[in-house]
Amino acid sequence: MSIDVDPSASQTDLPAGTPAQPAVDQTGARPPLVVTATADPNAPNAPDAQAAVPKELTHITERDLHFMGLAQAAADEARAAGEVPVGAVLVRGDEVIAKGFNHPISGHDPSAHAEMAALRAAAQRLGNYRLPGCELYVTLEPCLMCAGAIMHARIARVVFGARDPKTGACGSVVDAFANPQLNHHTTVIGGVLEDECGDALRSFFADRRRAVRERRAAAARDSEPGASEPLQDTNPVNRTTG
Repeated sequence: MSIDVDPSASQTDLPAGTPAQPAVDQTGARPPLVVTATADPNAPNAPDAQAAVPKELTHITERDLHFMGLAQAAADEARAAGEVPVGAVLVRGDEVIAKGFNHPISGHDPSAHAEMAALRAAAQRLGNYRLPGCELYVTLEPCLMCAGAIMHARIARVVFGARDPKTGACGSVVDAFANPQLNHHTTVIGGVLEDECGDALRSFFADRRRAVRERRAAAARDSEPGASEPLQDTNPVNRTTG
């Protein structure tokens, strides 16, 4: 997928009420999904609902690609541990506060998603369950559980890679961040290094399916009559001298 990188994204704000969308490239590739939830004007101390969203929050920048690369490295740790490869990093400014990777199987914890691990580690490091001004980069679209935790932590911005057509809560299945009744609103941008993040997941599941097939084939061979009988060596070779 071609990524529309705007090198001037940190210098210019958008006109009020017109958050910009990255252009579709000439190959027809799908542009990154941008969800910009406006504040509830009836909420206490709510900002103007028509206030402009800073351009650096709605455009993919080289900075976004860098931090998503770090999230991919965290996903590699999950794969090495035999877990579905999803990784996340939580940053404040240009500082990485925490990272996390998916580990519900080894952790015996259904909530041990990459986002949750990063949020927990960041909260412990900063000594605060609220993480205002922080951004979360994750290689897979957050689920509803993670979306709820992100909102409770007051994360300012979420950047994700691959979309999740089964449990994605940033627009693929439901859009948890677009409800104007919520008392906190997070800017979400998706599709950053989408192909690379998706390929890592597809490769993992392909390898796992292949391993299952190989185990079944081996079990079938072992169950065949005479499979347990050792083969007669008709051409003995001295195993020491060859």
